[in-house]
Amino acid sequence: MAADERIKLMSFTGSTAVGLEVGKVVQSRFGRSILELGGNAAVVVEADANLDLALQAVFFGSVGTAGQRCTSTRRLLLHEDIHDEFLERLTKLYAQVRMGDPLEDGILYGPLHTKAAVEQFKAGVAEIKAQGGEILVGGDIVTHESNGNETRGNFVAPTITAMSADSPLLQDELFLPILHTVKYSNLDEAIAINNSVPQGLASALFTTSIGSMARWTGPYGSDCGIVNVNTSSSGAEIGGAFQANKASGDSSESGSDTWKQYMRRGTATINTSNDMPLSQGIEFN
Repeated sequence: MAADERIKLMSFTGSTAVGLEVGKVVQSRFGRSILELGGNAAVVVEADANLDLALQAVFFGSVGTAGQRCTSTRRLLLHEDIHDEFLERLTKLYAQVRMGDPLEDGILYGPLHTKAAVEQFKAGVAEIKAQGGEILVGGDIVTHESNGNETRGNFVAPTITAMSADSPLLQDELFLPILHTVKYSNLDEAIAINNSVPQGLASALFTTSIGSMARWTGPYGSDCGIVNVNTSSSGAEIGGAFQANKASGDSSESGSDTWKQYMRRGTATINTSNDMPLSQGIEFN
């Protein structure tokens, strides 16, 4: 399809690696593409944040849909003053996750989409340990649902890790329910960590400081297309533009300007006079 000249515009949602190839093929025939690619979203929790609010956002953002959406929360950056308290409360929430058929009432957490994803989960856990990370919660294959029945799908335990900010693994998006936690000391450091990855789709900051909000959303703040404050990185509930930056693509799906991406711009001029207007002030006498 990408090479088919009959397709004037191609919209692709998927991984950064595949999207890069799609873009190359479409561009080689001077076609147009809309690319919505990987996420690797970070949530930053400041010392002055409403922790109850942040807990809800981080929990849903990392566990909802078993971590299988481009805006799922992958990285959790915690200020050193609230780091231990927040993690203690978050791990208690993880222990309450009900696993099973997501079509059933009360089930938030379902299976991974393929058996290959389970193997990627195993490899990811092994790499976390190899890079000096610590598994705080999860890291296992799940054999029984919360109701006690044996699992019939590709279930893995929602996982929380403790990683250093410079771990190479944090540069890649694992499309899995794995949440990496990193401790930081000030907002500038957190912004640098947030921006240090190739992807630039979604990000969120939790704070009660107007100054911190301005810093985060300003030109020297988050370099993501979606820059949230006191709400989750996950989802598109407000209906705003789903803007992707950097290796996350170039799309702006959703929002009021979506339709413009699927249109072709043209400039038409109709002269209704008997004179010929010419550039550079040229006149014919």
